[in-house]
Amino acid sequence: MSKRFKIIVNYIIGPILFVWVCYTLYSEISRQDNLEQKWQTLKTNFFGPQQWKFITVILLMLVNWGIEARKWQVLMQTIQKLSFWRAYKAVFSGQSLAINTPNRVGEYVGRVVYLNDGNRLRGIALTIVGSFSQTLVTLIAGVIGCIIIRTDARHQSIPLPFFNDAWLQVTIYFSASLTLLLLITYYNLSWLTKLLERIPFVKKYSFFIQKLEDLHWRELTRILSLSLFRFVVYAFQFILLLHAFGVDIEAWRLFWLISVFYFALMLPPTVTIVEGSIRAYLAATIFGLYSGNILAIEFASLGLWFINLIMPAMAGSLFIFGVKLFKKK
Repeated sequence: MSKRFKIIVNYIIGPILFVWVCYTLYSEISRQDNLEQKWQTLKTNFFGPQQWKFITVILLMLVNWGIEARKWQVLMQTIQKLSFWRAYKAVFSGQSLAINTPNRVGEYVGRVVYLNDGNRLRGIALTIVGSFSQTLVTLIAGVIGCIIIRTDARHQSIPLPFFNDAWLQVTIYFSASLTLLLLITYYNLSWLTKLLERIPFVKKYSFFIQKLEDLHWRELTRILSLSLFRFVVYAFQFILLLHAFGVDIEAWRLFWLISVFYFALMLPPTVTIVEGSIRAYLAATIFGLYSGNILAIEFASLGLWFINLIMPAMAGSLFIFGVKLFKKK
């Protein structure tokens, strides 16, 4: 590989990615309806007495991704020791590549460039385990949230937007069964890996998944606990924003509505940069069952999307600048 090509790949990809992130973000925001009115409302709330809540949400974004960085650091220690700061930069860089890929699959590539050359493919397999644990937490919380919404709908005559009571009950039973199956799979990754290695095609590439056998229930429980902690932080951010914009729903009920929101967000394949409008629609539909302040709900949803996903992606596109993608000839 020529020296010139290495320079192009290692030192130009970051600035190009940063410009692309900024451009796609501008395109998405400019397509919003009633943009001027929404912007004025946003400024009024941001600079008013609720300002401390916005600042807290931004600070919690750093905590949120810090937990994710710690989780990734723990997973990677089976193949390579990483400092917390390096893991933190890797997580942010993953967001910069995830922003324009379906369901953020580019996140894996953005992270593993911080690993040594021989560890990158193995790192992807371990990173998937971290995503798996976060999915499990979202499913468990989402099922409980659906049960609470169904109970409220039956006792308070709340009209459900998509399902009647029978269909919601079926959804709960199916999701609970799927969650239990996935939880069993999660805690038997070692056994599952050994089973897959017996398949001739998989055996040829077993080197990339062998480290999954080293993840026993203590490590898996630790990763799952970090995922739960991150989910709680995320939900607390959302509650702060909703209350800052004047959505008058009890915090405990909001937590379970937020659980249903993230559960529903898992279903459609999305791309982060155009996900804002989908999030706003889902939030208005779910939280709108308990509040008529739809504009505030949309604001809170878009605000959290920007703070937790877009801001880290923009920072990550700068972090990835100068990362040595190819260290050997």
